[in-house]
Amino acid sequence: MSMGLRMLLAIVLSFTVFFLYQVVFVKEIPPEKKEPAERAQKVERETLATYEEVRGLEGKPLQGEIAVSKPLREARTITVSTPLYVARFTEKGGVPKTFRLKNYKESLAHGAAMKQLIRLPDEDEATLAVSFLGESINSLKEAVFDAATQRSFLDVTGRRKRLMFTWTSPDDVTILKTYTFSPDTYEIGLEIKVRNLSSKATDSNLTISLRNSLKEAEESRYLFSGPAALIDGKLEEIKIKNIAKQDKYVGHIGWVAYESQYFMSAIIPEKAEEASIRLAVTPTDVLETTYIDPSGPVPAQRERTYHYRVYFGPKSLKALGSVGADLGKIVDFGFFDIIAKPLLHAMNFMHGFVPNYGIVIIIITIFVKILFWPLSNKSYQSMSQMKKLQPKMAEMRAKYKHDKKMMNQEIMNLYRLYKINPLGGCLPMILQIPVFFAFYKMLYQAIELRHAPFFLWIDDLSAPDRLFCFNVENIPLMAPPYGIPVLTIIMGASMFFQQKMSPPPGDPAQAKMMMLLPIFFTFIFINFPSGLVLYWLANNILSMVQQHYVTKKRA
Repeated sequence: MSMGLRMLLAIVLSFTVFFLYQVVFVKEIPPEKKEPAERAQKVERETLATYEEVRGLEGKPLQGEIAVSKPLREARTITVSTPLYVARFTEKGGVPKTFRLKNYKESLAHGAAMKQLIRLPDEDEATLAVSFLGESINSLKEAVFDAATQRSFLDVTGRRKRLMFTWTSPDDVTILKTYTFSPDTYEIGLEIKVRNLSSKATDSNLTISLRNSLKEAEESRYLFSGPAALIDGKLEEIKIKNIAKQDKYVGHIGWVAYESQYFMSAIIPEKAEEASIRLAVTPTDVLETTYIDPSGPVPAQRERTYHYRVYFGPKSLKALGSVGADLGKIVDFGFFDIIAKPLLHAMNFMHGFVPNYGIVIIIITIFVKILFWPLSNKSYQSMSQMKKLQPKMAEMRAKYKHDKKMMNQEIMNLYRLYKINPLGGCLPMILQIPVFFAFYKMLYQAIELRHAPFFLWIDDLSAPDRLFCFNVENIPLMAPPYGIPVLTIIMGASMFFQQKMSPPPGDPAQAKMMMLLPIFFTFIFINFPSGLVLYWLANNILSMVQQHYVTKKRA
C-alpha cells in the first residue's frame, strides 16, 4: 500500500473515531476532585455575623416594605415585558414562573411560541427560590409575598423599572426581594433584604436556587446540558450522573448556572468569594442547583442586604460579554476553542455586512483557503508530478509484483529522483481537519446559527439539511427529521469529482477503495449541521478550482 493511501486512510480513520466518539461517549467529564475537609468546613461553618456585616434596625422599617403578609391567600401574577423577553412573576415565593424570549422561537414551525427558559413539572416548584439552610425560617416554602404594585403588567421599554416582593414570617423575619429590569439586556438585578426582628439569629446561611426539568438536561446528545459553575476561575460542567458521587462543590464561586445547547440561566453573586454550591435531583425529576451565600446567619435585631444579578437568555458571546463576570466562559468549544472562537467572532462581524450566515460561511471558507493557498499550491504541484509518474510507477509494480519490498524501495527511489513528497497530496485535507472540527463545535453551539436560514430548503444552518421530509418512524443511519439530504449528496459528489482529478493508485484494489471514500464521507455528514456541510462543499469546490489552475499551469 502506498504511503499516500496510508495517510488518507489514517485521516478517514480519524474522522471515524471522532464520529463514533461523539455518538457513544459524547463529552465525558472526569470526576471532580474532592475539596479538602478543612476548606469545606470553613465555607459551611455557620458563625454569627459581625456588626460590620449587618445593620442594626433600631425599629426602622425596610425601604419599600409593605404590610406584614396575611395568612395564606391566592397569589397574584405580574407580567414583566421588555423588548427582549416576557416574564411572569408570582407572589408565591416572589419568583418568575415563566420566562419567554421574544427574539427566539421554540421551533421553525409557523406560529411557534417564544422560547421558554423555565420548565418545571410541578406548580409548587420554583426557580430563584430563596431559603435558609436547615429551613430555619418557618413557612418560607409556602410563603405568599406581597407585590409592591397593584398592577398586573409592568412595561419596561424606555428605562429601568423595579418589582418588589415582601413577606414576613410568623417569627418576625421579613424578606424583601427587589428585581431591577433593564430594556436592553437579559441581565436582571436581584436585591434580597433580610430583616430579623426576632429574638434569635436565623441559624443558617441564605441560599438561592436555580431549578429546571431534568428532561431538559437530557435532550442534547452531542453537547453538555445541565448544571455549570465558575469555580476558582474555571468552568465546571457537572454531568447529571456524577451528582450522586459528588453533590457539593467549594471554591471562589463566580456564578452558578443551568445551561442547555443554546440558552442558560445563571445566578451571579456581587463578588466571587469562597462559597459553596449544592446539586440535587428531586423526586419530581427537577434539577436543583443551589448557591449557599457565605455571609452567615442574620443576628437578631439586624438587617442584611444580599446583592445578585441573574441572567436568563441566549449563550451569545455579545450578550454574555455585556454582563461581565466571565459569564462568556460558558461558551466553551473545548480543545478547538482557540480556532472556533475567532471563527465565531469573524462570522458575527461579517454578518453585520452580509445578512445571510450561509453566505458568511462561504466567505470565511474563501478566506481560510487563501490563508492556506501557498501550502496547498505545493501539495497540488506534488500531485501533478505524481500524475506524470504514473506510467513509470505502473512499470515498477508490474516488474516487482512478486517482491513487494523491492517494489516499494524502487518507488521511493523514484520519488527521491524526481523530488516528490508522496504525502504531499494529503496535505490539503490534513490542514483542513482542525478547521473542520472547530466549525463542527461552533455550529453546534453558536446561538447565531440557530434557525438561521440559507436558501431554498435550508432553513436552519444548525440542523441537518432535509428536503421532502418523510413521515416515517425510523430511517437507519439518519437522525430525525427524515428526508433527502440534498446538500450532503452534492457534497459527496464534489468529493468524487475532486478524487477524479487526483492521481489514482496503481493498485486496482486500492483504487476501488478510494472510490468508496466519497460514499463513506457522505454517510458521516448526513447528520451534521447543514452549515458544516456547506463549509466542506465550498472548500471542495475551491480546492478543485485551485488544483485545476495548478495542473493547467504546469502542463
